[in-house]
Amino acid sequence: MKIVVASGKGGVGKSMLTSSLVLLLSKKNQIVACDCDVDAPNLGLWLGITDWDKSEKVSTSFKAKIDQNKCIQCGKCKDICRFYAVEKDNEFRVNQFLCEGCGACELVCPSGAIEINPVKNGELRDKKTDYGFTLVSGQLYPGESGSGKIVEQLKEKAGLYEHDIMILDAAAGIGCPVIASIRGSDYAVLVTEPTPSGFSDLKRILEIVNQFGIPYGVVVNKWNINPDLAEEIEKWSGKRFLGKISYDKKVIESIVNLKPVLKSDSKVVEEIKEIYKKFHKESF
Repeated sequence: MKIVVASGKGGVGKSMLTSSLVLLLSKKNQIVACDCDVDAPNLGLWLGITDWDKSEKVSTSFKAKIDQNKCIQCGKCKDICRFYAVEKDNEFRVNQFLCEGCGACELVCPSGAIEINPVKNGELRDKKTDYGFTLVSGQLYPGESGSGKIVEQLKEKAGLYEHDIMILDAAAGIGCPVIASIRGSDYAVLVTEPTPSGFSDLKRILEIVNQFGIPYGVVVNKWNINPDLAEEIEKWSGKRFLGKISYDKKVIESIVNLKPVLKSDSKVVEEIKEIYKKFHKESF
């Protein structure tokens, strides 16, 4: 079974809730956890993880390279590049930070001076946690593209570990890595906060979840910063509402000290456990 935790907006407490659900699920199930936010992974921090057992570089994108011995300086590559990656000083060169590896320059080059090569644009890492389950995490290197493809490789790697349940912590937003995380899941936990942007982005992520026909539940985090809007979201969610979590500074202290929230004395611990009970009933 695959469970994805997602949110349209960043900073709503998605990874915090994911780390808590992973710990609760691992008590009676064989779990593998997947941090699919490859641009800014932080699920490991919520679990107190600062190092990794294994790390491997992966390639999910390509870059163009110009062979100066073959280049006839015609400039066709520069004219066709939509990303302004081909630059010229004394000779034509490819700016590796701008190149998207589309291959248009290779197609128009009359002298065959350009080739498209795969590049190592990220890495996959895994860690056997002190709680008995494995966390698999991805990291896209700065300035690189292909986050959605890295998520796909991440899910494949996580699938190699024996498990009953795979729980995926998706990135914020509705982009490629989020779609890659949601696709193939059996249930989605959607996390929001009681702000206009939080509610709006919840509706946007729900469109993707509905597109894949995945059952879901809604959690409102930091409900007490805007009780009126929190109540509106609860009514809007109807029977899909799983519960709400308070804003508590002790949650911040937990991440600062690299300590799982469930191991703290914050009042949110009991709130999360109540959400877990309803989530478990709805999703299993």
